[in-house]
Amino acid sequence: MNMALDALSDVSDEALLVLFANGDADAARSLNLRLTPRAFAQAMRMLNNRAEAEDVAQEAMMRLWKIAPDWRQGEAKVTTWLYRVVANLCTDRLRRQRSVGIDAIAEPADDSASVADGIQDAARIKALYSALDELPERQRQAVVLRHIEGLGNPEIAAAMEISTEAVESLTARGKRALSALLKGRREELGYSDD
Repeated sequence: MNMALDALSDVSDEALLVLFANGDADAARSLNLRLTPRAFAQAMRMLNNRAEAEDVAQEAMMRLWKIAPDWRQGEAKVTTWLYRVVANLCTDRLRRQRSVGIDAIAEPADDSASVADGIQDAARIKALYSALDELPERQRQAVVLRHIEGLGNPEIAAAMEISTEAVESLTARGKRALSALLKGRREELGYSDD
């Protein structure tokens, strides 16, 4: 089985999805190993809740498997489709949970950092996510996809179903708003002006 998965490592996501739709179990395993961590990471960044992120990643992958027989190669990248589905699932969950405060969401533990570094990192993460929560939904989504997920503007545009110019505008406005929200907290968060 490992040899089969190794042989599929150079096959595109789109081709793997078509192979899966045609009954290739190794293609499904390979695609699952590739995409589930991405879906989980994006959901974790948007939701900041491990259990919710796992549920979203699983639901997104289930939706991918369901659409596999109807997938038309060349129309969109599988990853772009997946990012859009994960973002939409997260947005739905966030809308349902608006009454849950940021303090009710546990910070992920970081075993590799010292206690002081862990406290500082946790404060920075909490400040960032708190500031992100104050942004309008579309700005927050664009900023997260661009600056946390590392996607390019064309991929974000496809995932959000907007123009590249709209992505540029949303991310610029989102960054300005975050800067304004965090402006007075540099010293508190351990950043020097050097």
